[in-house]
Amino acid sequence: MSDIPLPLPDAMRQVGALLQAGDLHDAHDKLQAIVAGHPDCVEALRLLGGLRLGFGDGEGGEALLRRALALDPGWAPTLATLGELLLNSGRAEEAEPLLRRAATKLPQAALLLARHCNDRQRPAEALAIAEPLCATGRAPAELVAQHVNALAALGRRDDAVAFYQRFAEAAPTHPGAAHALAIALAAADRHRDAERMASHALAHGHRAAGVHFTHARSLVALGEFARAEAALRDGLLQEPGNVEAHDHLARLVWMRTGDRTQSTALLDQALQRFAGNEALLAAKAAILQGAGDARGALACLAGAAEHPHASPTLLVRAGLAALDVDPAMARRLAGRALARSPTGTARNLLAAALLGTGEPEQALAHCEALLADTPDDQYLIALQTTAWRLLGDARHDAYCDYAQLVKTYHLQTPDGWPDLDGFLADLRRSLERLHDPHGHPLLFQSLRHGTETTEDLARHADPAIQALFKAFDAPIRDYLAHIGPGGDPLRRRNHGNYRYNGSWSVRLRDAGYHTSHVHPRGWISSAFYVDLPDGMAAATAPDGCLAFGEPGIATAPPLSALHAVRPEPGMLALFPSYVWHGTVPFRSEQARLTVAFDAVPGTPA
Repeated sequence: MSDIPLPLPDAMRQVGALLQAGDLHDAHDKLQAIVAGHPDCVEALRLLGGLRLGFGDGEGGEALLRRALALDPGWAPTLATLGELLLNSGRAEEAEPLLRRAATKLPQAALLLARHCNDRQRPAEALAIAEPLCATGRAPAELVAQHVNALAALGRRDDAVAFYQRFAEAAPTHPGAAHALAIALAAADRHRDAERMASHALAHGHRAAGVHFTHARSLVALGEFARAEAALRDGLLQEPGNVEAHDHLARLVWMRTGDRTQSTALLDQALQRFAGNEALLAAKAAILQGAGDARGALACLAGAAEHPHASPTLLVRAGLAALDVDPAMARRLAGRALARSPTGTARNLLAAALLGTGEPEQALAHCEALLADTPDDQYLIALQTTAWRLLGDARHDAYCDYAQLVKTYHLQTPDGWPDLDGFLADLRRSLERLHDPHGHPLLFQSLRHGTETTEDLARHADPAIQALFKAFDAPIRDYLAHIGPGGDPLRRRNHGNYRYNGSWSVRLRDAGYHTSHVHPRGWISSAFYVDLPDGMAAATAPDGCLAFGEPGIATAPPLSALHAVRPEPGMLALFPSYVWHGTVPFRSEQARLTVAFDAVPGTPA
């Protein structure tokens, strides 16, 4: 009796139960039998195609999805699944029309397309996709986040808050509306208000994992790390496989302990439960690399990366770990990923790896292709200028003219203080209250042996911090006038105005330094010196200096720094976000306290 085929509706319900239980292989076999008996069943073809993709059979999955689409060209789930496949394969031009057709009917398709546009720095398009669905008040939290991200990228954070404030006021007990407003408030760096709205949603029974994660984000920004950790753990009880939440929890535990084993403990438990889950494996590797253990990260992924059907995402993550220790291996992994899925992330990795293997001409070709799509990506510009330097190309000297493009200013005393020394003393006390004296460096940051604040300082209520950012206005405007207009990546965006796009403070301890890095989503970056160890400003040794030009990735041959700025209390340095910069290590029992920000173009003056 067990061999008698079930009626199609019953068979599909059985597949649904298998998928819900995570029994993907049995679901695959059942779907294969259904498709053999019912070759015109569109949903069976779609589900089978999706599973084939998950098992690494991109060609087989695409063929099944195209069969399903031919049978029913308007079926939104097929359009979305095929569109996602094409996006992940680097075929965005084919994917976008499919996703646009599905987006009006299926929020998941709108989410995929809006996220893609935001990732490609096309926020106006992301906004046009997300806003109509979000205006219904029924959009999922993930789509709300993309809508808010698009508005924020357009400099309209307050509009995002106003948009969701209307829903929250119209339905004060609706927890979904409170959660959406919390997302908008957090993006506007109004974390005290965001925390209150997330707590409101939780108190009214909206205890979905996403609410806990939104709550945790604001608690981190407010420095309430113990409560943030508890919120993340509560969310992971409901979604134990949520990769983003595991990532945030690992970062929090690292800040508290500085211990890699403790930081990845819950990830290890999840990997025991979800054996072979590539996303969780990649998340653990990223944590290890962010903590400075690139070899451990590579070892974590080595076995999975050797599998012939390893996903392009996992290959890229392994390649990023290899980039620090073995550029030739990174090159091979990037090549495999690119062959499987010609995405920007794989090509980005390949360009960086080629600089490490002494192939700058090839690296340059990849950079130019990537910059055609994302011309303002500061990391890609850094790779491009590094290739030019290795090739002896004069364009490097034009883009990296440090004597002209790195400019220093001595801050004018803000109103309300008798002199600059008095202001800096008050500012130091305000900033030191925001630094955990026993904390560890944030993961994935350039600093070593120090701490970094988590709240956007440009929006902080402290009077001295507010006065500081007002005092930055005149130097920034002078810098815009100094660089002027032009056709290069710095000057062509200069419309005479700016807005802050992230700001923080760093407190380096004895032996502290910054590894050389760039700011990928910036335009103009900065360093302001609040307090320095005695004698650093007058020393002749380079200790503690801001050094420019040494790449933060391996190159063949190695390249050294080309320019340095000696810090002084009260001095602000401004420079393009794409130039490599870092801090030379120093030895002192006294801390080195700085403030930094990124600025991006504002509304044209």
